[in-house]
Amino acid sequence: MADYQHISHGFEPVFDERCRVLVLGSFPSVLSRQNQFYYGNPQNRFWRVLASVVGEEVPAVGDVPGKRALLLRHGVALWDVIESCDVRGSSDASIKNVTPSDVARITRAAPLEAVLCNGGTAGRLYRRWLEPVTGIEAEVLPSTSPANASWSLERLLARWSAALAPYVR
Repeated sequence: MADYQHISHGFEPVFDERCRVLVLGSFPSVLSRQNQFYYGNPQNRFWRVLASVVGEEVPAVGDVPGKRALLLRHGVALWDVIESCDVRGSSDASIKNVTPSDVARITRAAPLEAVLCNGGTAGRLYRRWLEPVTGIEAEVLPSTSPANASWSLERLLARWSAALAPYVR
């Protein structure tokens, strides 16, 4: 297994003053860090799930402007709970020595009504470090990661749609 590395997030959150819901992951995977944008592993189902919920086509793998526009068109802010940490590869289970993200950057600008965490690690870390800042209790959703093979795409779509649909335009 790879050694621990201390890594900073590396790219900015996506949000504007019209966002009503914040989706938080834990920390970017190796592929996301290489691609400099969220959910860069083509096997991660996040973009398929989001596009389905809002009734749009899935943006192409490398289409960062298209992905950013999709989020903002529908009032979805996107970031990760962690600004920097020690991590082995892409393993959430290996994360330690966390510096949380400055979520107040988003809460000052956007009238958030909900926070949705993509997976249990994001949910635990959010509760520990960011919920006291936002004052919003997060709903923890099943991870869209390919590592979460116990959740089929259909199950993810149903669960994410129920949580996300009330807040998207």
